[in-house]
Amino acid sequence: MDESIINDLNEELEEAIGQGSSVLQDAELEEKLNELKTETELLIRKHPISSVIAGVAVGFLIGKLFR
Repeated sequence: MDESIINDLNEELEEAIGQGSSVLQDAELEEKLNELKTETELLIRKHPISSVIAGVAVGFLIGKLFR
């Protein structure tokens, strides 16, 4: 491969990584993720048996998909 092509790809990859990390560092996104985590925890505490059954069902389906 031409060295300039590899350099161009490396520059594009570095730019994409920079953009991705800036998105992850966004405070609003972090706040929304924490809110979602809290809501999920509350839902699981409110319905523990249903949560376990749902987890087993999802695990079973994922296992079947990747088999």
